[in-house]
Amino acid sequence: MRVMGQMTMVMNLDKCIGCHTCSVTCKQAWTNRTGTEYVWFNNVETRPGLGYPRTYQDQERWQGGWTLNRRGKLTLRAGGRWKKLASIFFNPKMPDIHDYYEPWTYEYDMLLSAPAQEHTPVARPKSLLSGENMKISWSANWDDNLGGSTATMQDDPVLQHMSSHVAEEFEQTFMFYLPRICEHCLNPACVASCPSGAMYKRAEDGIVLVDQDQCRGWRMCVTGCPYKKVYFNHKTGKAEKCTLCYPRIEVGMPTVCSETCVGRLRYLGLVLYDADRVGEAAATPDEQDLFAAQRSVLLDPHDPDVVAAARRDGIPDDWIDAAQRSPAWRLIHDYEVALPLHPEYRTLPMVWYIPPLSPVVDVVTSSGNDGEDGRTLFAAISRMRIPLEYLAGLFTAGDTRPVERVLRRLAAMRSYMRDVNLGREPVEATASAVGMTGDEVREMYRLLAIAKYDERYVIPTAHAEIADDLEEMACSLDFEGGPGMGGQGMQGAGPFGSSSGQPTPVAVENFHALASRQTADSPYGPTTPGRVNLLNWDGNGRPDGLFPPGDGTGDGTGGSANGAPRGAS
Repeated sequence: MRVMGQMTMVMNLDKCIGCHTCSVTCKQAWTNRTGTEYVWFNNVETRPGLGYPRTYQDQERWQGGWTLNRRGKLTLRAGGRWKKLASIFFNPKMPDIHDYYEPWTYEYDMLLSAPAQEHTPVARPKSLLSGENMKISWSANWDDNLGGSTATMQDDPVLQHMSSHVAEEFEQTFMFYLPRICEHCLNPACVASCPSGAMYKRAEDGIVLVDQDQCRGWRMCVTGCPYKKVYFNHKTGKAEKCTLCYPRIEVGMPTVCSETCVGRLRYLGLVLYDADRVGEAAATPDEQDLFAAQRSVLLDPHDPDVVAAARRDGIPDDWIDAAQRSPAWRLIHDYEVALPLHPEYRTLPMVWYIPPLSPVVDVVTSSGNDGEDGRTLFAAISRMRIPLEYLAGLFTAGDTRPVERVLRRLAAMRSYMRDVNLGREPVEATASAVGMTGDEVREMYRLLAIAKYDERYVIPTAHAEIADDLEEMACSLDFEGGPGMGGQGMQGAGPFGSSSGQPTPVAVENFHALASRQTADSPYGPTTPGRVNLLNWDGNGRPDGLFPPGDGTGDGTGGSANGAPRGAS
């Protein structure tokens, strides 16, 4: 047993209102730069829908994640080392700008500076890539609130694998919101796909980052990631991805998306896992057993043997304490209501989701019944095959039983706590029917509904003194000569120069690295020379006319945008 720590996020989808505050604040913090106009490290999708980039879940087309070969061994779906070397200068298995969307702004200056005329001036949409006039035809959430669903819903890859008919009429179908970030997987296919060894998984907290100095822009990582959460910066020629806001995590602060979430639906905490069992779990033959296999890799931080092994492997006591208080561990293990996104990709994703009960409650209520009565909800959950089967297609590789168990627990919590809040004697049979006690239901309700800030975010601070002893992980399978591009066959200088080969240990990046973001070429929009477009300005530099003379505000420095270089302090 080799104990390692992993920062984990859990999202309660019942509380997401689709406001996109998380997406906007993430973009302002990380991708408000030239070359990343189309990039959203955090995005919120309406389900059913095509997602962003559209149909990214169709791995028959995009070839992301892992699969088992004829001998039952894990291999990258897009091909291993030799296939990648043969096609390294031409990789057709990537989304293009049509699959994402062409980003745009508006000619706002026209509204202010247009001369008097018969017609009201219009702020026309302008492409952020070419500066030309454009017609908006797609975006990062074109399916928002099922808009246009009658024309696109049939292309949803999850719906295509369902046996039930789904009503496409707006008033008859179901919907919910799905926020997405990088999964920071235990067995990341993006890391294993990188020919230059630029992508790595930090040993101390499991965050997956891109070394901007070593990245050569091969873009194999874009293909390898089945969630399509690795992006190519067409300005720098480098790959970029969600960093889990590592400068904030290292000082005990939650990610920007968590901090600004209106619905308070995100939970951050440390979990411990057995790194020696990652490969075995990812190679589980039956896809529907992968969820249970992934959960079995996680270790109980209260187990004395696990605590002793964690100390032996160099995990500090305050990190062990944080793992014991982790809200992510409680939701995944104690209450068993959190599920991973697409475990069938075999990457062992570490962003988990509590599936929404709302579609079931809405239908029960619209039928004239009590939407919070436990007995009615229990019956409705098992009969409403469409939402249940769809949720199973997202979280349990099509197995509806774990999803039904979770929804029954959430329904029991609603029914039990309604009696408590109305001053009635709660029905203990409601809790026991889902394998819980009344006290456990109350504790789960507190965590899901009214938990305070320090209960939702239990984040241990980084230990700079142990950074030199940490060995950076490439892919979890590479240590045994696995199929990843950074494995034993790529040691030394390699055919691509010093960037290929075994990763160099990295020190703990400091909090102020966030200030060293790349400076945009120009703060001006495409059609407003001489003026500052505050919507596109990245906050760096000193544009003329923005600050009073002599004011030192606004100075910025150039630097790495997606993970500090290895060896930085």
